[in-house]
Amino acid sequence: MTRILVVDDDPQIVRALRINLRARQYDVDVAPDGAGALKAAAAHPPDLVVLDLGLPDMDGAEVIRGLRGWTTVPIIVLSGRAEGTDKVAALDAGADDYVTKPFSVDELLARIRAVTRRAHTAEGSGPATVTLGRYTIDLADHTITPEQRLTPTEWQLLERLLRNPGKLITQRSLLHDVWGPQYGTETNYLRQYMARLRRKLEDDPTRPRHLITEPGMGYRYQP
Repeated sequence: MTRILVVDDDPQIVRALRINLRARQYDVDVAPDGAGALKAAAAHPPDLVVLDLGLPDMDGAEVIRGLRGWTTVPIIVLSGRAEGTDKVAALDAGADDYVTKPFSVDELLARIRAVTRRAHTAEGSGPATVTLGRYTIDLADHTITPEQRLTPTEWQLLERLLRNPGKLITQRSLLHDVWGPQYGTETNYLRQYMARLRRKLEDDPTRPRHLITEPGMGYRYQP
């Protein structure tokens, strides 16, 4: 059974999450602050963490960095902070996704299922092929059926997204991985190359269904 650690100092939110998660057969541990979260995670390693940023003893980003020092467990931030800078900071610290309060329980459950599937995929060799709309993409051979040609840079960008289905990947992370650390602020590169990929792979590039922009934060491949 999947064990989820909920870290939040709001008793009403903790109670609601505990009820909803247990009703769906998840084991649930809770912690009201950052120190408690790190202690609970070490004592009973969770399969997933749902974490508030505004904790009474430390910022949630510090908790993320503390966890990332020893575990790759998926982390979903659940926070009232809606500013893009807070979201990017949490994602850059190592969070896998970000949900803003007030939130829909159904949306949070969908995000939990998505990151759990992604974590299970990562335990193996990863997907050899991915279906994106009407295209079948072979990540090992770098081929697309029906045939569609991509440049080496387009392949690098696309592969980074496809190997992390449902995950929001920050602009900084994509720029670092595809172009190098010296290109951390060249977001115009991403806009241009994402537009090219959408023209080649999306049925309607003006209303993409799979290669999604999260304004001010990054991009996501939605299966």
